[in-house]
Amino acid sequence: MSNLTNILKHDEELNSEELLRYLHGQSTEEERFAIEKQMADSDFVNEAIEGLQHFKDPEQVKLYMEQLNRQLHKQTDKKLLRRNKRKLKDQNWLTVAILAVLLLCVAGYLLIHFLRVKH
Repeated sequence: MSNLTNILKHDEELNSEELLRYLHGQSTEEERFAIEKQMADSDFVNEAIEGLQHFKDPEQVKLYMEQLNRQLHKQTDKKLLRRNKRKLKDQNWLTVAILAVLLLCVAGYLLIHFLRVKH
């Protein structure tokens, strides 16, 4: 999702300007036909338009879309931070620990092997 400002991103892209023009009856016939085709093809688009029709003030729709986009940014940022925290940032200590354990294993094997040979 490279463009987080447009949550209605599909193959045939429905942008917010077209959507607002459609809701206010200001869209061209071609735009209206394309949007209604998307509504028929996609339950998501249909539900989104039906929900947005309940807003009386066009500014309310814009404010609501901005709020949704801010919340989307917050959620994706939190998810990214959690994912980055899980990563091992400095793996040098891990490499040293593994090498130390391997060295101890080899030293233990050699010690046991040479003690048996002497007896």
